[in-house]
Order: sequence, then C-alpha cells, then structure tokens
Amino acid sequence: AFGLVAFGFLGMGPVTIAVDSYGPVTDNAQSVYELSLIEEIPDVASGIEKYYGFKPDFENAKRYLEENDGAGNTFKATSKPVLIGTAVVGATTMIFSLILVIKETLGIQPEMILNLLNPYTLLGFIAGGAVIYWFSGASMQAVTTGAYSAVEFIKHNIKLGAEDDKCANLSNSKEVVKICTQYAQKGMYNIFIALFGFALALACLSSPAGENNMPVSFFVSYLIAIAVFGLFQAVFMANAGGCWDNAKKIVEVDMAEKGTELHAATVVGDTVGDPFKDTSSVAMNPIIKFTTLFGLLAMEIAINPQFQAYSKTVGWIILAIAIVFVIRSFYAMRIPQRKEENK
Repeated sequence: AFGLVAFGFLGMGPVTIAVDSYGPVTDNAQSVYELSLIEEIPDVASGIEKYYGFKPDFENAKRYLEENDGAGNTFKATSKPVLIGTAVVGATTMIFSLILVIKETLGIQPEMILNLLNPYTLLGFIAGGAVIYWFSGASMQAVTTGAYSAVEFIKHNIKLGAEDDKCANLSNSKEVVKICTQYAQKGMYNIFIALFGFALALACLSSPAGENNMPVSFFVSYLIAIAVFGLFQAVFMANAGGCWDNAKKIVEVDMAEKGTELHAATVVGDTVGDPFKDTSSVAMNPIIKFTTLFGLLAMEIAINPQFQAYSKTVGWIILAIAIVFVIRSFYAMRIPQRKEENK
C-alpha cells in the first residue's frame, strides 16, 4: 500500500515541479529587472515605444513583479511539503522492509520492535528528533555565516564611485559568489559526514548483544523519528519562511511603506524566513531519503552474525567521529569576530 502511495506521489512530480519552479522564476524576474537598470538608460521609454509599439509603465511593472514574487513565495511554500511527503512515504516503505529483514534474520516480531515499553524504542525516537533539530540549526548557521562574510567583503572591498554608483565590477561579483559557495560547501561537508556517521554508528550500536536482541529497536525507531520529525519540521519551516517573506511583500506592495521602520523589521524577519524556506526545509528531503536508505544497508551489515563481534567497537569509533563534525558544524561555522580596524 505504501508503495502505491509513493507511486501516486511521484505521479504528481510534473505538477509539483511546475508549481515549485514558479517561485524562482518570479523572484529572478524581479531581480533581473532591478539589476538591468533599465530606467536609467537615456531615452529608453521612447526607444521601447518606437521599436515595440507600446509606452512602458515602469512603476506598474515593478509593482506587478513584486506582487508576482509574493505569489511565488506561496507557491514554493505549498509545493515543498509535497516533495517531503514523497521522501517520508518512501522512507516508510524502507523501514517496513528493515523490520521484515530483522524478523527473518533475528526472529524478532514487529510488535516487539515498535513497543513503546521498550526503552531502546523511546531512546531512538529522541535521538532521531534531536538529529533533525540539529540539522535545522546547523544548516541555518552555515547560511548565516556565509551571508555575513559576503556582506563584510562588500563593505570593505567594493567601493562604488560616482561614475559607477549602482554597479559592481565583475571580479568583485565573482568573489562574493565564491564566498557564498565556500561556506555552503563547508556546511555541507560537516553535515553530510555527521549524518553519514550517525546512520552507520547507530546501526552498529543497535546490533544484538549476546542473547539480547532488543537494541535493534533503537535504530528502527531512530529511522521512524527521522521521517516523522523531518516531515513536520519541513512543513513548519516552509510555511513559516513563506509567511516571513510575504510579510515583507505586504509592507512593500499593499501598504506602500518601503523604507520605514516597519519595512526594516520585516526585512530582518525575511533573513530568517529565507533559510527556513529555501535551505533547511527543502534539505529535509535528501536527509530523510539518505538516512533511511543507507540505514537499511548499514543495519543489514550490523546484524550479520560474522560482523556482530566487531559492531559495537566500530559503532563507538564512528559515533565519536560524527560528534566531532557536529561540533564543527557550529563552532567552525561561527561568525568570525570583527578585527579592529587600524586607525
């Protein structure tokens, strides 16, 4: 049944992709208009009227683009949970497969694995939820630090003169892109290695210990928690990010209070909404899929009788490595202290 549900979700792929693509298109359309500086070109209005047969209305054009950007934010916020849903349904199918593998290999009945009276099951739920919230914070930390570094570079290196008061040269623009890319990669390395390590380490630590087969419940409940907590966290962050972004659009378009203190407050909110909506929420999709798929493979190795003698030792070593990268995801990605400028 879950396989058919997953197939149905995937059948909605073209519609979901089209809806999700509308947001970036409208967002980039507004950015292209602003960066083109078309209003600054001498006699541009008469040229457009001469060659294209209509008189441009730049004020209404900017208003329509901003309104479309608000609609695009809503589209993105509603389509992202559908993509997360496909990951959760696929993860559920793989978790059921893992339960059947454990039943065939160790003879443990499914009702014993998912028993809430089993302390390993409760601990697995807590661990899975903790990993989801750690990932949300670590991904947002990488975005925040990268944005801060880009802004610092712009402040100290991009000096706009009188002849070029609205444009930066190409080399400086490339440097800003380079900074953002480097911090994205640094955050990705820390998070991926930690998630990889958790999946492998917890699977090894959940292998049977002698006659006690109950620890296997820990890893199964861990995977369930990753899927459930990840689904609700992703939906929450997508909707909250869309709300923050559209709050700014309401102030700019409907209330026409751009440049006021109210607008400044909504811009601050948007700096939280963008990582919510465009980073942490959408990244839950590959996190759920990777953890459940790799976890299924890791657990099959861990419960193999030939590997059980070494599984605990391997698990503790890999867990220590994963925790190191968890610490790095925060402390190595902190905003650097501003150096005192030479007087």
